[in-house]
Parts: sequence; structure tokens; C-alpha cells
Amino acid sequence: MKLQQLLFAALTSTVLAAPLVEERACTPQGNGGGLNENGVVNNNCCTDITIIFARGTAEFGNVGTFAGPPFFKSLRAKLGASRVTVQGVNYPADLLGLATLGAAGSPDLASKVRLALSQCSKTQIVLSGYSQGAEVVHDAFLHQGLSAIQAKAAVLFGDPFNGAPAGNLSSEKLREICAPGDLICETDTLIATLNHLTYGRYADQAASWVISALGL
Repeated sequence: MKLQQLLFAALTSTVLAAPLVEERACTPQGNGGGLNENGVVNNNCCTDITIIFARGTAEFGNVGTFAGPPFFKSLRAKLGASRVTVQGVNYPADLLGLATLGAAGSPDLASKVRLALSQCSKTQIVLSGYSQGAEVVHDAFLHQGLSAIQAKAAVLFGDPFNGAPAGNLSSEKLREICAPGDLICETDTLIATLNHLTYGRYADQAASWVISALGL
């Protein structure tokens, strides 16, 4: 009897001492100012939020410069870098991709979402995209099988499909940010004005909305 008790106690202490994947220590991920973000691919750690971001046409890296990095920087400043993972979508983001209406990047976006959830089942996925990248988010819901079960919210900048739903996300979980005078999201034209390049100034607004939408 005593032997059984000792074995049970040893087993229990081992289980309790074993670190959970969800609780492993985070690798610092910077302040969000770089052209590339690979927190999911590098499997840095499990965080409260995982942002999957698709950059705009002709932007460099996998998250670009105009909308993504300022948004990530603000979110990390508000929550702490150890609570935010960011992963960029790997797709050409070229002019030819505009004709695909998001299909050029949506398979990779969906793949990154599923990879993130396979690594960290409790993280809350937020999809985000700028310009053509916003189309990628829409197409991922339409043609890649993503739903509100996997993606808890979406914030889109300069979206050519502004006003269209994002899959079965409720309106409370979808944030469209369209700068005044940005014809790409205000009208049906693909003519880019200087206003289409101003989304860095909406970074704090986007970050605050995400925190509120997820109840953090």
C-alpha cells in the first residue's frame, strides 16, 4: 500500500512539474518595426494573441511597412511583447495578384492559422491585412475554409472589399479602417492616392480595438 502511495505521489509530482506547451517561456519578439515577422513559423512561444498579417501590393518582407509594423508595435506596447505573436503571409503581393482577388495569398494564410493553432490551441487568432492583403483575408474565409471558430477577429486596412463580410465573423469582430480620401476602400476603383499610404497613423486605433474585441 505504501509502495503504491509513493508511486502515485512521484507520478503526480512529475506531472505537475512538467511544463505545459501553453505555458512555455516566450522568446522576445521585438517591438514590431521589422519587414518580416515569423513568430508562428519559428514556434517562438504560445501567446494570448497571434496576428496573421498579409501585406499590401509591392511591399517588402512578409509584413511590409505601411500598416503592419506600426500596428504590431502599438499592440506590443499596450499588451507586452510576450503576449503577442505575429506571422506574415508569404505570397507575391504583386500587381498580377490583384486579379486573383486574394487567392494568391489565402492558402498560405490559412496554412499559418492552422499551424498556429496546432502549436498553441488556446491562442486567439486575429487576421489582418492591408490593401491586397485585406483581399487575402476575405478569400481565406471564402475559399480556404476558415471560420470564426479559428479566427476570433479581423482588422483590415484600406480594404478594396470594404463593406463585405469576412466569412461568418460577426460585425463586432470585424474592423474596417478606411482612411478618408482613400479611393481604394471608399470606391470600387483601384487607383491608389497618397491617402492609401497613411495607415500607420491608425495603429493605436487598431490595437485598442483588437484588445477590446478579444476582451483582454
